[in-house]
Amino acid sequence: MPPVTSNAQGKGTPRGCTAEAARGLARQARTREREPRGAPGSRAAMCELYSKPDTLALRRKHIGPSCKVFFAADPIKIVRAQRQYMFDETGEQYLDCINNVAHVGHCHPDVVKAALEQMELLNTNSRFLHDNIVEYARRLAATLPEKLSVCYFTNSGSEANDLALRLARQFRGHQDVITLDHAYHGHLSSLIEISPYKFRKGKDVKKAFVHVAPTPDTYRGKYREDHADPASAYAEEVKEIIEEAHNSGRKIAAFIAESMQSCGGQIIPPAGYFQKVAEYVHRAGGVFIADEVQVGFGRVGKHFWSFQMHGEDFVPDIVTMGKPMGNGHPMACVVTTKEIAEAFSSSGMEYFNTYGGNPVSSAVGLAVLNIIENEDLQGNATRVGDYLTELLNKQKAKHTLIGDIRGIGLFIGIDLVKDRQKRTPATDEAQHVIYKMKEKRVLLSADGPHRNVLKIKPPMCFTEEDAKFMVDKLDEILTVLEEAIGVQSESMISENSPCRAKFEIRLSRPGQNRS
Repeated sequence: MPPVTSNAQGKGTPRGCTAEAARGLARQARTREREPRGAPGSRAAMCELYSKPDTLALRRKHIGPSCKVFFAADPIKIVRAQRQYMFDETGEQYLDCINNVAHVGHCHPDVVKAALEQMELLNTNSRFLHDNIVEYARRLAATLPEKLSVCYFTNSGSEANDLALRLARQFRGHQDVITLDHAYHGHLSSLIEISPYKFRKGKDVKKAFVHVAPTPDTYRGKYREDHADPASAYAEEVKEIIEEAHNSGRKIAAFIAESMQSCGGQIIPPAGYFQKVAEYVHRAGGVFIADEVQVGFGRVGKHFWSFQMHGEDFVPDIVTMGKPMGNGHPMACVVTTKEIAEAFSSSGMEYFNTYGGNPVSSAVGLAVLNIIENEDLQGNATRVGDYLTELLNKQKAKHTLIGDIRGIGLFIGIDLVKDRQKRTPATDEAQHVIYKMKEKRVLLSADGPHRNVLKIKPPMCFTEEDAKFMVDKLDEILTVLEEAIGVQSESMISENSPCRAKFEIRLSRPGQNRS
């Protein structure tokens, strides 16, 4: 399906542009005329090769059907991005509230420059000696507790978590793994096996070496905020799993958990939980793996790593990292102790990763670390995150659809419910909200076991103005939605005021027309 060309596209239009793209470029040009130098839309747009319908047709033909896109019923075709903004083929600007890959901002010039300059100089496999990898390893280790000092570089968080399991199993010769319910740790077979978020939805059956502990969710979980000590109660569940495994002749190699559970619904474990779990796991001869792939590199604001918010007395044995590490460049890492690294080496099997820690990846990683420090993105995550949480809690007081606001820094979840007392997940309503937000040019997604938690994890350059814009649009949508379904906000209903008769609406779903 060749790209559409036309002599009528107008002077200055790149060859190969579709007529639709040409119109989009014209709109972008008009927009740029009104923008100050350096504004998000000021960079010249790359012309699309195909019209949106042709892109969708080619995707259906050549891309696997299990590879999904956001907003599948009406996907956005993104042609460029800058900072916390993304632009479609028509020049429309979207506020990106969910892209934790573009950690320091889409297409940050310092990251682009580092990659280009190093690519022009040297890029090769990781068996050659070069300075970039050791300098990056030194800088990375400096952000972690002292005992975490040995790095293994990979290309994705999935690779990193797979390698972490190998390290854990080699350390004591144990095989079993404890994971949290609703957890997701990657797309490799070894990780699908320990990811209930995936294997509970498919045809796979939980393997005998996998043990699933309850998610330490104090809002909707087994032990809630009204429990006297939810951290100890959830940790006791892990202790019982270990005891049952031992009674069956099995040995625990590792406990693995995201420092804050992302796909599971933006869950923040209660204080003291990880310390108690680590104690039980170590006593059983296992190691603690902290998965920081989605939540590391300063996202929580006050700490560089999310596990650090649990206190200085908690240090994992293995830490994995990925997504934000290269700001969109594929790179990841496993960091562990010298003792575990030496045990892995003692197996006699060399570990080799062709591209892990290559000169270009290391240069990109160094640039990301520099930007986080030079632009005070941790401080920004704290300031903007606190402001956003404050705004959202005001919305919670106004809208009964909001059951819970939870998070820290720029990692926040909005738990939508049909009934606050029963905490019934508002799944359809959440889907309605994210599509309506897209119409208002704000990108959000919904996740969690019930797909009712709105996820907020934007690029770290997200501003207070962005936060207010996002919340204002959310307020508009929730107001209309609650009126339509006959839900009145608690702040609007006095004890003596009669409730308006309820009526139902058919919420917009993929494939249906949305009002």
